[in-house]
Amino acid sequence: MARSSRTRRRPTLVLLVRHGKTPTTGRELPGRSPGLHLGPEGIEQAEQASGRIAELGGGRVAAVYASPLERTRETAAPIARACGLRVRGHEGLLELDVGDWTGRRLRDLQRLRSWRTVQRYPSGFRFPGGESFTEMQARIVSTVADLVELHPGQAIVCVSHADPIRALVAHAMGTHLDLFQRIVVSPCSISAVLYGEGGPTILTVNSIGGPLTELAAA
Repeated sequence: MARSSRTRRRPTLVLLVRHGKTPTTGRELPGRSPGLHLGPEGIEQAEQASGRIAELGGGRVAAVYASPLERTRETAAPIARACGLRVRGHEGLLELDVGDWTGRRLRDLQRLRSWRTVQRYPSGFRFPGGESFTEMQARIVSTVADLVELHPGQAIVCVSHADPIRALVAHAMGTHLDLFQRIVVSPCSISAVLYGEGGPTILTVNSIGGPLTELAAA
């Protein structure tokens, strides 16, 4: 029986990093507001994440991509520096566009009846003047798929935001979007998904400490 002439595609490792802590984290819904920078703790978190990723060694990371917002680029900068790379901006990694909710305090939003829909039925919700959760998920999934195509057999870093990362992880797990709020993605946490011919394999989610060297075998 003749061997197939089809070349087996090597899998691509995608490291998903949420930006570090900002002055509004846990208090406001910043959305895509410009001018929001990392706080002192966030800067330290980014440095720690860069060290963990650099430990993969051997020039394993081929590219570092980031949402164009300041807080993600500032998180990506030390990671790229540790890997000897530059940060590549990508709008597909942007935060969910929360429209008229941009900049509002979370404690005020939690009093709205629509907040319950956001938590329990996100697939049926669109932010007034903004994006729907389903549009956001389609965007991040398509973006990562395109980047995987660009980097076969390599490892890449994508610095994004909590909701896009959770939506991507849910998609990779085959979990309905209405359950994605159950996934925790902390500031500067690292999640890893291996994309191969047989589909995605989740290696870790919300990793906030310890070595990532076990991912090297992937």
